Amino acid sequence: QVQLVESGGGLVQAGDSLRLSCAASGRTFSSYSMGWFRQAPGKEREFVAAIKWNGGGPYYGDTVKGRFSISRDNAKNTMFLQMNRLKPEDTAVYYCAASIHTIYSRLTSTSGYQRWGQGTQVTVSS
Repeated sequence: QVQLVESGGGLVQAGDSLRLSCAASGRTFSSYSMGWFRQAPGKEREFVAAIKWNGGGPYYGDTVKGRFSISRDNAKNTMFLQMNRLKPEDTAVYYCAASIHTIYSRLTSTSGYQRWGQGTQVTVSS
């Protein structure tokens, strides 16, 4: 099974950029679709972006479309989330997750993922 560790979070100002990484252990990373979710205090976990095992998709949540970009490097067992033009409402704990599914409806829902990282905090000040 794959294990996931996020990194790259921090405190930034509105308008800044940040790049999150998700490092996966195990030899099966390239067979998983991968996703990013986020959870702000008092709110449900929200879909951010997803990418299929072969780089297909990708898919984005409406609130980040045009600002965030998901990518992966299967040779390095790593996934990335490039976040540009950050807003205070992007403040949340960001989680990466792995899924055996490849269809949109599963990849945009928390229930479609089988493995989760522990999260990294992103705070955007105004």
